[in-house]
Amino acid sequence: MCPKDNHLQIPDLSSPLRVGRLSFRNRVVLAPMSGVTDLPFRQLAWRFGAGLVVTEMVASRELVGNASESWARLKSSGIDPHMVQLAGREAYWMAEAARIAADNGADVIDINMGCPAKKVTGGYSGSALMRDPDHALSLIEATVKAVDVPVTLKMRLGWDENSINAPLIAKRAEEAGVQMITIHGRTRMQFYNGTADWDAIRAVRDVISVPLVANGDVGTKADANAILKRSGADAVMIGRSSQGRPWHAGVLAGAVTHPDSAAIADIVAEHYNMMLEFYGADIGLRHARKHLGWYLDRFAPQLEPQEKAAIMTSTEPSTVMSRAVAAIAAGSGRQEEKDAA
Repeated sequence: MCPKDNHLQIPDLSSPLRVGRLSFRNRVVLAPMSGVTDLPFRQLAWRFGAGLVVTEMVASRELVGNASESWARLKSSGIDPHMVQLAGREAYWMAEAARIAADNGADVIDINMGCPAKKVTGGYSGSALMRDPDHALSLIEATVKAVDVPVTLKMRLGWDENSINAPLIAKRAEEAGVQMITIHGRTRMQFYNGTADWDAIRAVRDVISVPLVANGDVGTKADANAILKRSGADAVMIGRSSQGRPWHAGVLAGAVTHPDSAAIADIVAEHYNMMLEFYGADIGLRHARKHLGWYLDRFAPQLEPQEKAAIMTSTEPSTVMSRAVAAIAAGSGRQEEKDAA
């Protein structure tokens, strides 16, 4: 338990965070992002010093049904602690999936009540659960009772500006046994538009004693310190700011320094090869394109549109890598100082 007066002081991002019986090595968490934080990305982020990395959202019913994609998302490959995020709309499937995850190495189960995507909320999962707190609590209670590992919760401020109920749900979740709560400072209806409301997260801090993680628009160390001060949170979670730089959580936590041009080019090549190995050449090449796009946008801004298109659409891995690495090595120095801020 975290005494409520702890939030009067801004925590040191490099210090460990205790959650239940576990200790996270620092207070910068990499957010779960479907299609982004697959195993290769998490392995890199972990190696570069993220305090905690979370799997892509695993659909509970599909995991119980033995879907291959769900099992692929469940893998940890030595990341310790291994945090698995589950999504669903029925207590039975969430409990069963939590048991499977725990039996297969999950050290923490995170419940997704924050995803705003229409294909998720349309199935009454993710942030749609915030529209019915009683039903949401039934899922939380079932998940907590199903496993012996810590259960955590990630959600938004509410469904829309007229239903800001994160404090109510958070308080009830803690009473049900949830051991850490993450709040993204937007409503579901905001998606990722506008600016995250860091001050609104404090209303959750005021009603819970378990660790609170603040999320939304954290891109720099100054942002991280500001969101901690304004929200009273114990840790920060970063998402989109890590795209194209898997080392960024570690930089914010002070675990590593921002890589130089040559190192960035090497990381890109390694990441690309990891994805080809993990998914196989054909699927891996397709999945790698979004990451290449982010790397090129950040570190090769000088690249002409036609050259970028040629890199992104090529089906020959060796050609993709040689041209992408050359572009990044030539252009990344222009971004290093800015991105290290």
